[in-house]
Amino acid sequence: MKVTVLGASGRAGSEIVKELARRGHQVTGVARHPERVPAVPGVAAVAGDVNRPETLAEALKGADAAVSAVMFAASDPRLLIQAIKAAGVPRYLVVGGAGSLEAAPGLRVVDTPDFPEAYKAEALAGARFLEMLKGEPDLNWTFLSPSALFDGSGRTGAFRLGGDALLVDAQGRSAISFPDYAIAMVDEIETPKHERARFTVGY
Repeated sequence: MKVTVLGASGRAGSEIVKELARRGHQVTGVARHPERVPAVPGVAAVAGDVNRPETLAEALKGADAAVSAVMFAASDPRLLIQAIKAAGVPRYLVVGGAGSLEAAPGLRVVDTPDFPEAYKAEALAGARFLEMLKGEPDLNWTFLSPSALFDGSGRTGAFRLGGDALLVDAQGRSAISFPDYAIAMVDEIETPKHERARFTVGY
């Protein structure tokens, strides 16, 4: 498949690029600093700015799917969605946040008393992005939320998938590594099971 990854130089984006390339897909990695996109076979790094949609058009043209791995608070979801629709990309997958997941029925993680203030603006922006996607009548989107701890630990290939509830293990820990998150994202690209839906991944 031809897959365009926006934000391809970030921690999540770079792992998604590498996982796609590992499976033989043709990847276009878009970043403001394309020299930071993983230099692996099958990956073309191009310059682009998610806040300037005109810089994305060429990279999105002809893509079978696009993955957005950009910070919510530093981008405009309306511009991203418009760029995807204008390019006619059939699937749009978003690296989501854990803040919009439910810690308990009706209680979002971002609304819990102990949620770190430093991450609140990003989490709320991610929640707004998800609501905007839900209101799109024609866009084929998928929003994959990580677990609470999203870190750089190893690639295991052993994880669980869930829906709107935060996944927690037997020790009360909610975590997923960037490489394992990337596996779940590329699995969804290859075999769609959560079209027009949000899901989550964790140990």
